[in-house]
Amino acid sequence: MTKHQHRVSEVYHFFDNKDTVLGFRKLLDCAMDTQNMEIYKNAIELTDWKEQYPENTEELIQRSKALLDKIQNISVQEYPLEKSVLQAKNIVKSYGAKRFSLGPVSMEINKGQVYGLVGENGNGKTTLLRILAKEISHNGGELSYSFNQKPKDEYDLRTKLVYIPQRTAKWYGSLKDNLKFVLSNYGVNPEENETRTLMMIARLGLWSYKHLKWSELSSGYKMRFELARTLLRKPEILLLDEPLANLDVVAQQVILEDLKSIANSVNHPIALILSSQQLYEVEKVSDKVIFLKNGQYKDNSDLKSNEENHLIIEIDTPVSREQLLAVFKNFNLEKLNFNGGVYVAYFTAQTEFYEVITALGNAKADIVYIRNISSSTRRFFVS
Repeated sequence: MTKHQHRVSEVYHFFDNKDTVLGFRKLLDCAMDTQNMEIYKNAIELTDWKEQYPENTEELIQRSKALLDKIQNISVQEYPLEKSVLQAKNIVKSYGAKRFSLGPVSMEINKGQVYGLVGENGNGKTTLLRILAKEISHNGGELSYSFNQKPKDEYDLRTKLVYIPQRTAKWYGSLKDNLKFVLSNYGVNPEENETRTLMMIARLGLWSYKHLKWSELSSGYKMRFELARTLLRKPEILLLDEPLANLDVVAQQVILEDLKSIANSVNHPIALILSSQQLYEVEKVSDKVIFLKNGQYKDNSDLKSNEENHLIIEIDTPVSREQLLAVFKNFNLEKLNFNGGVYVAYFTAQTEFYEVITALGNAKADIVYIRNISSSTRRFFVS
């Protein structure tokens, strides 16, 4: 089974289980993979119908499956993912004696993968993104790119390598007209321009907002617009600085899942790096998580190679330290810290997470939140 066929079969499964919300977004991903304008038009018509009849779930499922039947019969050329598209070796950036210094940072980035960039404020996340985007220079090290074709000029480079800052510039006119203007700059003919623009609007959940102006959109939808504008240019590397800022919890999860799915496109995968304060949400979708502290680089592979393996559990509870120590008296508890309003308990590696949960349950401890952070970059924050 090809990757395209596998993605299509997953979408059938979503609709069989009546999960039309996620299923429809993934249906549009499959449609976009075909690069077939007739399929695009069918998907656009279905999106418009769906918005007019939001309560008609059963018919939406039938219509969606009919479109899937067409999509699965179209041959989609798969892009090979073995070769890295960005290589950084011992990158260093300093701002003068005794001031902030970043690095050395070494990393390889492949298409079709998502890299999360986390760390406390002021530790170099934006600086690193801007260096990788060639917006600012670095003082030492090597930075190279392996694009499908060597950029002809700076404009072509900015098509393949795109950085979206946290605060984006104001634009004028309607959302749709701005997106059409992007494609017109690349010489796309009017009919195809309209189709590709509406398809991207549908995919990024902007259908009801396509005629609105900048001042009429929330911060979250302004970020979606920036993503739509960027994705229409078919970048190979996409660098996002705090794309989850100003989004509610549900919107954060949706946009991350969308970014993961878009990065994993069958015929146009993207290497994606995003910085965020939302550690756990980013970890769920990232192939690798990069951690910066005082400009120094670590990633989650360092956790796996760490010889001092522990079971480390983060617990939010109104229970006192003395009560927790009593619950864990028969465990190999090495230390219990109170960090950032929660307890962090360090056990020997032989301790099982389920045993700790069972002990807390038997003690009838009131637990607000509990998480095993042994393999999470959260460990870097609490160590």
